[in-house]
Amino acid sequence: MDLNQFIRTVPDFPTPGVFFKDISPLLADSHALRYTVDVLLEKIDLDNVDAFVGLESRGFIFASMMAVKSGKGFIPFRKKGKLPPPVLAESYNLEYGSATLEALPGKGKIVIVDDVLATGGTLEASIKLAQKCGYSVEDVVVLIDLTFLNQFRFKNRKIKSVIAY
Repeated sequence: MDLNQFIRTVPDFPTPGVFFKDISPLLADSHALRYTVDVLLEKIDLDNVDAFVGLESRGFIFASMMAVKSGKGFIPFRKKGKLPPPVLAESYNLEYGSATLEALPGKGKIVIVDDVLATGGTLEASIKLAQKCGYSVEDVVVLIDLTFLNQFRFKNRKIKSVIAY
């Protein structure tokens, strides 16, 4: 299935010069959504995973579906102030601002899941936060890798993605 037909490019959103990749049409199509989750799961060694970490907010969608489909757990990494204490935090820069992720301490082998890899700031912060919280990051997967914006690597290899631009 060609998922590109379900990705809408929105120029100058959320700020001028940014070409936002809107996945709303993909999420609205049950066949495309199911296919996307299946392809993301094919990229993971499920024998080496206890849970999927979803990055707020669209990463929640894919990570939770991957968790349910594979019989694994789901762990939300949220924006600052959205989780009850005790939380650990990691701040980072975005293409168009800054943010802080928070998570509850825990343990186990995890896969970090997000919708888009742009410059890598969010993923880098999530890896640091996961380690700070006590998790072992086994893998990272994204729906879309904007390769023209990053050279991001995890374990000395490109991030696993379904679509690369």
